[in-house]
Amino acid sequence: MSGDAVAPETATVPRRTPTWLVATIAGGFGLFYAYAVWNALGNLIQSVQFAGENGFVLSPIGWVIWILAVIFPIAAFAAAFAIGYRRPAHHLILVLLTGLALTAVFWLNVVAYTELNYASLLA
Repeated sequence: MSGDAVAPETATVPRRTPTWLVATIAGGFGLFYAYAVWNALGNLIQSVQFAGENGFVLSPIGWVIWILAVIFPIAAFAAAFAIGYRRPAHHLILVLLTGLALTAVFWLNVVAYTELNYASLLA
């Protein structure tokens, strides 16, 4: 036998993160992502109501911007969870935190665009 063979007793199997810990971490971060979705949905509804009260409607670009603001946090959470759920707990936390940071940057871009160009969102 060669000296490179590893005996089954000494072989180490990587330990998986317990399911309850993955669920707890994902659930905690999921609340922050859900807040971003709720906030975007509230602003979409408020923009539609404001435009309607003043005799306008949202333009197609306005709909696209607000719908993307609703969808992006969901997609970011799904991607971050898909990347991190099989990794150790601290890697999952870092991946979900990175996705949340991307969501925050996207949200700031949406807010900046809608504040500076609100007239272009109305038709």
